[in-house]
Amino acid sequence: MLDLTQIDKSWTLFLDRDGVINHEKYQDYVYNYEEFIFYEGVPEALKTLASRFGRIVITTNQRGIGKGLMTETDLHQIHARMLQDIAATGGRIDKIYYCTSLDNDHPNRKPNPGMAWEAIKDFPEINLQKSLIVGNNISDMEFGRNAGMHTVFVKTTHPQQPLPNPAIDLAVNGLPEFAKALQLT
Repeated sequence: MLDLTQIDKSWTLFLDRDGVINHEKYQDYVYNYEEFIFYEGVPEALKTLASRFGRIVITTNQRGIGKGLMTETDLHQIHARMLQDIAATGGRIDKIYYCTSLDNDHPNRKPNPGMAWEAIKDFPEINLQKSLIVGNNISDMEFGRNAGMHTVFVKTTHPQQPLPNPAIDLAVNGLPEFAKALQLT
């Protein structure tokens, strides 16, 4: 059970990217920053979340690179601009982890927990029992469960997701709603 009143600077926030921070392109990829569109209220929500969580990291599957549709340089350019815009509103992302593999068995491809292990290598203070993932797909929730963390499902791209679901601790309409719920605790 996720008790929002327990969340403090000792907690880590894992975020999926597409469908949580920015609009996900239907059955396609965000190829450049012109196609990267924040959900309304997300930069401000990230400022709120930065005041509450000790670490904030993004974990994102990026198969478009593995398919040869874009390059890692393209991805780094998108992320550099995204981080600038987040910082300009007072938010922060401590690190971005991504998996380009097309192999569903790759240890870093969600729902496999490899990106969580990568984060722990970089930030040994991360306690997965004091961590949560915010994502818009069941694979994000399974990633969280496989890593031993709490899960928050955003209904941005799958509003009809049946609830309750054993993989989901909390469901919200979007990241701004989750940030507001934390402010109320």
